[in-house]
Amino acid sequence: MARDTAPIVKQSRREGVALAPKAHKVMAKKTGIPGEHSGMRVRGGSLYLTQMREKQKVRRMYGLLEKQFAKLMKEAQRVDGLTGEKLLEFLERRADNAVFRAGFALTRRQARQLVSHGHFLLNGRRVDVPSIRLNPGDVLEVKPKSGKTEYFKNLPNIISAANAVPVSWLKVDGKKMKIEVTGTPKREEAEPGINEQLIVEYYSR
Repeated sequence: MARDTAPIVKQSRREGVALAPKAHKVMAKKTGIPGEHSGMRVRGGSLYLTQMREKQKVRRMYGLLEKQFAKLMKEAQRVDGLTGEKLLEFLERRADNAVFRAGFALTRRQARQLVSHGHFLLNGRRVDVPSIRLNPGDVLEVKPKSGKTEYFKNLPNIISAANAVPVSWLKVDGKKMKIEVTGTPKREEAEPGINEQLIVEYYSR
């Protein structure tokens, strides 16, 4: 399964936003974008560059490859509603993102690994596709066998450490290791600091 394996801290420095908890400490010590001559590069630039950087930032936030992101954007352009908001909704409704939002993982990369390794059931059936889109009424739960592993035995501590912000469209039961989808994500529940209009403009060129 294709995935982005680039160092998350380097990606965080390039986009100017911490994409994982460990990036905070590094970014506090190292300012600017990575590279031997990073201090010589200009951070401003054209409108096109601004649009591209916003696209890259969001793509890396949610852990998608370029083709995956472009495909999702095309789908968002075809459905009714504001394209940018639909794009963010589709990103939020991914199974790996729901696991992350529920606090069952500290990062989206970790959540993606948990799903791809088959630790979850979706409506009673094994699922190992992190990108699968959840719908209202869906139930994502840890497999009984996986619940006996050390990771999931420690789930209460993981949820506490994750300190996940509750979202309106998910009902989380940490004791039963279950996530219920009760609605669809609201625009304000996506990651903060996103300007989706720049992404729409990038793909409208």
